[in-house]
This record gives sequence, C-alpha cells and structure tokens, in this order.
Amino acid sequence: MDSRVVGVCLLLTIFTLTEVCVNVCGLGVEPRCHCSGTESRRIGKLIKTVKFFPPNPHCQEMEIIAKLKNTGREICLDTKALWVMRVIEKIMVNQSP
Repeated sequence: MDSRVVGVCLLLTIFTLTEVCVNVCGLGVEPRCHCSGTESRRIGKLIKTVKFFPPNPHCQEMEIIAKLKNTGREICLDTKALWVMRVIEKIMVNQSP
C-alpha cells in the first residue's frame, strides 16, 4: 500500500475514535436545549441557586434553571414570567460591583 493511503486511513481512524469518545464520554456540548418545559408559578422563596444559559447555536432561547432549597431538584423557569424577570433583576443588581 502507498504510504499516503495508510496515512489518510490512520487519520480518519483517529478522527472517528475521537468523535466517538467525545460523544460517548460526554466531553462535547449537548446539541439541544437544557429545558424541555418551564415553570411559571411563583416559587421565588423556594429557590436556592440559579443558573443562566444564554442562547447558543444549539438552543435559540435563554434558559434559567433554578435549584430548589428543600429538594435540590432543578426546575427550568419561564423567562417571560414577570416574577422571574424581577428575580433576574435582583440577582443582576446584587452581582454588579
């Protein structure tokens, strides 16, 4: 066999194995939104922490995931709900220097 053909085959094999490992091992970015549904009820007093996920190529919507104090469960919040907007404003004010 020609050494070029062997080199190309080797590179393709390495690339394929790397892709499989990234997808299987969870090292890559998941190509989807985090939230499948959102909570619009007022649960402000139950929230322990909040994570923000801005829009990206895999998800066009901004996502807000709240972790609850009592259960530790994570819930996606409705970004259009008025109470959620107020919570975001308070967090932003408290984080700014």
